[in-house]
Amino acid sequence: MSDPLHTLTTMPTERRPGCPFDPPPELTEARRNSPLNRLTFANGRPGWVVTGYDLVRAVLADPRFSSRKELMRHHPTIDYGDIEVPPAPPGEFLLMDEPQHGRYRKPLAGKFTVRRMRQLAERVERITADRLDAMEEAGPPTDLVTAFARPVPAIVICELLGVPYEDRGSFQDRIAVFLGGEASDEVLIEAYTGVQTYLAELVAAKRADPTDDILSDLTGGDLTDEGLRGMALILLTAGFDTTANMLALGTFALLESPAQLAALRAAPGLVDGAVEELLRYLSVGAKFYRTALEDVELGGVTIEAGAPVILSISTANRDFERFPDPHALDLRRSDGGHLAFGHGIHQCLGQQLARVELRVAFPALFDRFPTLRLAVPADEVDLRPETADIHGVKSLPVTWDV
Repeated sequence: MSDPLHTLTTMPTERRPGCPFDPPPELTEARRNSPLNRLTFANGRPGWVVTGYDLVRAVLADPRFSSRKELMRHHPTIDYGDIEVPPAPPGEFLLMDEPQHGRYRKPLAGKFTVRRMRQLAERVERITADRLDAMEEAGPPTDLVTAFARPVPAIVICELLGVPYEDRGSFQDRIAVFLGGEASDEVLIEAYTGVQTYLAELVAAKRADPTDDILSDLTGGDLTDEGLRGMALILLTAGFDTTANMLALGTFALLESPAQLAALRAAPGLVDGAVEELLRYLSVGAKFYRTALEDVELGGVTIEAGAPVILSISTANRDFERFPDPHALDLRRSDGGHLAFGHGIHQCLGQQLARVELRVAFPALFDRFPTLRLAVPADEVDLRPETADIHGVKSLPVTWDV
């Protein structure tokens, strides 16, 4: 490690113009200097940004780095002052450590296995075909986000959890609001409260009249209504927003890489590897947060107890010491092992579901619309702000020959 004390004065919040798929340039430069970088947070506290693959993976697997919400009184751009952050509500296990984390995650583990998710492929194919039918019927141009990228994963996860069909539109819109990174506090609170109220009613309905879905199955255990509501919120948001942004941003990346898209069209068997490479290259879940529970030696440096730590997934997945030519999109890349789904106990529970959806959706989209192309110049595509939890596009105007 060349300079373990390389310092970022602020967390970068802008990507380079014309480079919507690359990490912010200051983060890329930080990784070139060191896989571990000092950062001053908005409240003035010193902390760390981990930019290297090996160190990010190590932190994700180390229980001495906590995910607990009440310890996250730090943010790269928001000063919380003296506000006390409460513990995560029951069921929201992504913001918990063991043993609380396992109490909520374990009942779900058997419901998202590789085998079960592959069995869903036929249903995903039907949902995908239905959305493509609707796109074709409406005709070009269209916004791929609203016409395809959001509806496919939203319908899939809502069916899995048992959200009634007629409720999906409003539910999807509310989730998009509080994950988009731009709404005012008032609008955010309104959307979040609306989702929580809806989920409370849904849990009560499943207890009274179970149906064939995951949420109904969970009501048969010893989880409280509040715990079930929190678990449903995690599953619905994680199972919808990340995949929706992968579909839209991945399509954008392929349209901007015609040679790679041609390779995918010419070799359908390439799709599994292509999806893994897009996950690595785009890293839509660009960063994770942790807090050191004790002094920890990391990369030859002591991370002090209580220190806030940001894990830069986008630069870890572009680490020149881990991936040859890391900034190139290469659908034939064989050196896997990306961290797009995280690592350790918090590794994404729904990763196999996401893979099924992406493996089905990308080929189906380009098979149906072989002349698909951007309807605006690439530099006019509106990106989500870096303050959003998930990187992506707000909209993706596309067109095709009729």
